[in-house]
Amino acid sequence: MTQDHAQYAASSNVPLIKSPSLRVPKAVEVPPDMYPLPDSITEYFAYPFTLEPHVITLESSRKTTIAAHAARREAYLTSREHEKERRKREALQRVAPGYHPESGPLAPKRLGDLIAKRLDESVAKSGVELMSLPPPPPPTRTVMDDLVDQLAAMESKRE
Repeated sequence: MTQDHAQYAASSNVPLIKSPSLRVPKAVEVPPDMYPLPDSITEYFAYPFTLEPHVITLESSRKTTIAAHAARREAYLTSREHEKERRKREALQRVAPGYHPESGPLAPKRLGDLIAKRLDESVAKSGVELMSLPPPPPPTRTVMDDLVDQLAAMESKRE
């Protein structure tokens, strides 16, 4: 065995370090005035219990302040959400009046049917029977119609 160790005796004092920039740290020296902790450390505790009421009142006021801030923040966030939803509804109303996302897709309705239905409802509410409406007057001729007729007449004369 000593022969096995004698073979490596020269390398036992060489530090095995991968990087040449690293060195073995120096050994830590304990200062001579260091002493161990005593068996009981209760004499080191000197807490003045006169501070307790002051700390408790500060803590309760801090908790109420935090709760008030949290409630105000929550109210602000809900108001922002409601404002976003209101703006979205207004944008939808500008694009498609009468559309509500929760009601589903819009179905087209004839305007004449709606007018007749409302007219029937108003007659039913008032109890008065309406006479039939007179026929609409014939459409009046505009200046543009006269011009078109004159141009057509001139065109027919040329041919």
